[in-house]
Amino acid sequence: MTTAASGEDRLEEFLADPANAALDLTTTVARCTRALGLQHSVVYLADLQQRRLVPLTDVTPPLPVDDSLAGWTYRTQSLRVAESESGGMTAWLPLVDGAERLGVLAVFSPSLTPAVLRRARALSTLLAMTITSKRAYKETFVRRTRTEAMRLPAEMLRAFLPPRTIGTAHVVSTAVLEPAYEIGGDAFDHALTETTLHACVLDAMGHDLASGLTTAVSLAACRNARRTGADLPELVECVDDALATWLPDQFCTGVLAELDLASGMLRWCNCGHPTPLLIREERLHVDAMRREADPPMGLPSLLAGRKRQTHEMALKPGDRVLMYTDGVTEARGSDGGEFGLEQFADYIIRATAAGELAAETLRRLIHSILDSPTSRLRDDATLLMFEWNPPSR
Repeated sequence: MTTAASGEDRLEEFLADPANAALDLTTTVARCTRALGLQHSVVYLADLQQRRLVPLTDVTPPLPVDDSLAGWTYRTQSLRVAESESGGMTAWLPLVDGAERLGVLAVFSPSLTPAVLRRARALSTLLAMTITSKRAYKETFVRRTRTEAMRLPAEMLRAFLPPRTIGTAHVVSTAVLEPAYEIGGDAFDHALTETTLHACVLDAMGHDLASGLTTAVSLAACRNARRTGADLPELVECVDDALATWLPDQFCTGVLAELDLASGMLRWCNCGHPTPLLIREERLHVDAMRREADPPMGLPSLLAGRKRQTHEMALKPGDRVLMYTDGVTEARGSDGGEFGLEQFADYIIRATAAGELAAETLRRLIHSILDSPTSRLRDDATLLMFEWNPPSR
């Protein structure tokens, strides 16, 4: 039997060998599994809509996220152990990079001792980082996590999107966007510095390639200004200037926000977009962030010489802020009527009370809209939610 010490030595040798950097992920998984003294493991990746967990190779069929032990691990980000059909035990572990859920790892072993579980956790951590480093240029990941062909505007916008979920121990931001393969003008962005969470939701007019180009230019201008230290009003003006210069006939609505991670002070600009919602202490505060909205970005002439307005509000620990596009509230619910603010906020409040992870709440919420018998998205539907939980003082 491989001892813990010898397993660690073999893993160290594997990681130190420069030749292993070019290995395909399947080989990497197998060699790391052996190096850690584990019997066998299988990587499952979540598909684009987070409905299925797809194995990295065709050795086993996909598993449903909503009705399997693997799916339970994905949904809750918790270890699950079960007897294996072929004898022995199976440990299901989450594959998480930072706060982003990538999939799950199945580790098979004759028995699951504390040492085996410790090595399995080490393997899942290593593989999550490896997957993140390779998926940007490995077409295999994209192909295996798609279930249908993607339209060109959606392909373009998907290339610009950040991970679905980012965060630290004290703040998390997560988003969903549907229809996954047909988006035209919606997008979201979020990023972290040591002191600040930056988040935005954008919605360009129309639902075609021009809409996607408008959103792509807006995202690029936003990031460019942010990375050069622009303040929030200056950042919005940079988007205005970029659209006026390159796409003068297009415009884009959006909410752009900054959250100070230490104080909880939230600053935001609303450019012709639906008002964000605040959920505090399991209650929806509909008007907490309601302010007079500025014109959409790309229409600076409508500002009549005044600068963009910046609004401020102090968050309390545990607050959740929801930013969304009108495709969410215009979607048809199970009763045939529009989904509405109160209905989707109530869904999130109940999930929060049950202790559900923010990313899982949005996944289930968007599926409840898509899967209702009368569901019909009349526009792109984007949800972004962030939650602030500072350390106790």
